[in-house]
Amino acid sequence: MTGREIIHKIKERVGLSSSDTGKGKSKMSKHITHGYHMVEGKSHHTMEDYVFAQFKQVDDNELGLFAIFDGHLSHEIPDYLRSHLFNNILNEPNFWVEPESAIRRAYRITDSTILDKATDLGKGGSTAVTAILINGQKLVVANVGDSRAVIFKNGVAKQLSIDHEPVRERKIIEDRGGFVSNFPGDVPRVDGQLAVARAFGDKSLKMHLSSEPDVVVELIDDDTEFLILASDGVWKVLSNQEAADCIKNIKDARSAAKHLNEHALAKGSTDDISCVIVRFQ
Repeated sequence: MTGREIIHKIKERVGLSSSDTGKGKSKMSKHITHGYHMVEGKSHHTMEDYVFAQFKQVDDNELGLFAIFDGHLSHEIPDYLRSHLFNNILNEPNFWVEPESAIRRAYRITDSTILDKATDLGKGGSTAVTAILINGQKLVVANVGDSRAVIFKNGVAKQLSIDHEPVRERKIIEDRGGFVSNFPGDVPRVDGQLAVARAFGDKSLKMHLSSEPDVVVELIDDDTEFLILASDGVWKVLSNQEAADCIKNIKDARSAAKHLNEHALAKGSTDDISCVIVRFQ
C-alpha cells in the first residue's frame, strides 16, 4: 500500500458531534478492542475536544491509532490535528524503523504548518495525546499538554504521558523570555494566559511555548489490561488509579469510556471530557 493510499484511508473522521461515542475491534488480535465517548462541558463555548480512534491495516501490519485533541480558544486546530497528525506521522519514511523520532518530527512539522495557517485556523491552540499500537504488541505514546495516557497492568495504573504544566517548565519558559503567572484563585499560566506549557498553535505565545512531545514506548504483554487516553476534564477530578479502578471490571470498551466520563461528571468536572479506552483482554 502506498503512502498516498494510507493517507486516503486514514481520512475517515470520528468524534464529530459534541456528545459522541463509538467502538472498534482489531482484526489481527481479536481480543483487542477500543471505545470512545465525549461529553460537552458546561462552559460557554462549543465543544473543543476531538477524538481519533481506529484500527488500520498497512500491508501485513496493523496499526491502532488513538488520540485526544483538546483545543483552547479553538475548535479549528484540534479538528486540523485530527485530520492531519497521523497522516504526517505515517508519512515519515523512518516510521517503521524509528517510530519515536518519526513522531517527534511529525509533531514539529504539523505545528509549523498550523502556525503558517494561523490566518485560517485562528489564534488558539490544542493539546494532544496520541497512542499508536503496532501489531498489538508495541505501544508508542506521545503528548503535548495535559491530556493524559494511563495504562493499567496487574491492578496498577501507570501514567505514560507527562503533564506539561507551566510550573514544571518555568525555567524553560523564562529562558525563552516568558513568565509564569500565579495569581490568587487561578492556576499558573504561561505569560498570564495559557494553563499548559506545551501545545500546538498559540502563535502569539509560541516564542515561550514548546510543541516538542514527550514520547514513550510500552510493550504490551499478557498482564496489560487496558489503556486510557483522556482530556484534562477527567484528570482534574480523578487520579490515575481512581480512573482505572472505576472501569476495571467493565469489559466493553465503549461502556467503560462512557462510565469514566459519567464518573468524572459526578465528581464535579465542568470541562469538555473525552476519553478513549483500549482493552487488551
